[in-house]
Amino acid sequence: MRDVLHHYPRRYEDRRTLPGVRFLEDGKKATLQVKVLAKELVKTPKKGMQLVQVKAQDAWGWRLTLVWFNQPWVLSQIEEGATLIVTGRVGRRNGLQLYVEHFEDEGTESLSTGRIVPIYPAKEGVSQAFLRRTVHRALELALPLPDPLEAYREDLGLMPYAEALKAIHFPEDEEALKRALLRLKFDEYLLLELKALLEAGGMVLGRSFRVEEAWVEAFRKALPFPLTRAQRRVMEEIAKDMASPRQMARLLQGDVGSGKTVVAAFALFLAAKNGAQGALMAPTEILARQHYQNLTRYLFPLGIRVELLLGSMTAKEKEAAMARLLSGEAQVAVGTHALIQEGVGFRDLGLAVVDEEHRFGVLQRRALLKLAKAPPDVLVMSATPIPRSLALTLYGDLEVSVLDEMPPGRVPVKTKVLPHRLRLQAYAFAREEVRKGHQVYVVAPAIEESEELDLKAATTLYEELKGLLPGVRLALLHGRMPAREKDEVMEAFRRGDYDLLVSTTVVEVGVDIPKATLIIVENAERFGLAQLHQLRGRVGRGGFRATPSSSRGRRARRP
Repeated sequence: MRDVLHHYPRRYEDRRTLPGVRFLEDGKKATLQVKVLAKELVKTPKKGMQLVQVKAQDAWGWRLTLVWFNQPWVLSQIEEGATLIVTGRVGRRNGLQLYVEHFEDEGTESLSTGRIVPIYPAKEGVSQAFLRRTVHRALELALPLPDPLEAYREDLGLMPYAEALKAIHFPEDEEALKRALLRLKFDEYLLLELKALLEAGGMVLGRSFRVEEAWVEAFRKALPFPLTRAQRRVMEEIAKDMASPRQMARLLQGDVGSGKTVVAAFALFLAAKNGAQGALMAPTEILARQHYQNLTRYLFPLGIRVELLLGSMTAKEKEAAMARLLSGEAQVAVGTHALIQEGVGFRDLGLAVVDEEHRFGVLQRRALLKLAKAPPDVLVMSATPIPRSLALTLYGDLEVSVLDEMPPGRVPVKTKVLPHRLRLQAYAFAREEVRKGHQVYVVAPAIEESEELDLKAATTLYEELKGLLPGVRLALLHGRMPAREKDEVMEAFRRGDYDLLVSTTVVEVGVDIPKATLIIVENAERFGLAQLHQLRGRVGRGGFRATPSSSRGRRARRP
């Protein structure tokens, strides 16, 4: 009953005064009520094209033809003499016609005409008329309902709960619908806020880690570079969170290259100094290896062992790594989804770090947390937080830390947008960068050519650039390649075996190529802002001047 009452309409149609046939305008969309006079299936000269044509008239006797394209099943849904509510576009080819997009049999009920009519989300086979009758009956059975906000409702200027439920489904007018939406949205938001307050008030208890100033100082001294002010500030926020008895749930947001990994290393260091273990989960094997190398560089001098766990490792290697994690010999685990596979366990997991969290599903993140005996502290990192994460931050489930300062040596990245006619200039610039000993990314929106879309494909682009850039060592990378082959290509590019990498967005996340100074994005209008932001961060990581260049398609508008 509750599910029915809260199955809200997705839109409404004003059917208080439906137009007559005589008032229909050519090319305009219309909804009207008609009576079925006759029906037939018509085969057209065009191969495979069938039309359902229904002769109909309105209440004043004006006639028109209803038309459905290639939907012969409609004939069995319509009875001669039935009254239909039809929506479609008006045409005047071969007389007055309505090309039907949606229809419903009014039947004997009066819930589909003479009012503002709800249109519900519905699966195939479930009619709007049935849903309206079901909701109407549910309202009759359930109302009146107690109002949880009765003591405060009048002061807040809110409609009673029972009235709001009735008006959201069958509003008397626009004002009633507006007030119902306000009341029900208020209730949903209030519940979210109450939940956030309960959690922020210490209802989700974790573990309290000890934080000693000597440890913090030792960590700083062991680093091969000075920390930025932003990194020091965020590390203080994390230390304060980990010291509290409440579970840490923090989003670490920072531009690509702002030093999020060092901050994560600090959190993992604190967990290890308290006798607990930490885990860092990354979305790809090459990124996991990169984190493993960096964390080992930061933590090994401090006496902390970092373990790597990947799906591509041999069974014997995995078994040995899992044994060290289970015994506690290894204090930090770095891996991909392999961390949440069956058989992986920890002696005492106290901190879970998820990098590029938008690349993991909710269940995958939850599976990592379930490896702990008690709720572990959680740190999620992203240069482009997904809307869900931003919502959680707003509602209070996640605290947010921002790295708003770049480390020394990071040169600002220049971005240029080139029209298609200047495309070859970008590749001339790429050849010049390679001549200087630098490396170049070229990103295409598709793997193969498509008849439907005029897009540059990685495979075609790779062959084109072979002829355009003689002497330049090229490599190809895309998502259909086996995981091991992708890693081998990326690792070879990182070593400098290739000068230019043609790729799809599989290079979007996190790989550190210090000599890469240029990224050319073909058909940039086909990418989202978050993707372009991540791609832009692939260059400028080695202190050289970096330039991303976006090539627009012929028909693309200037951003």
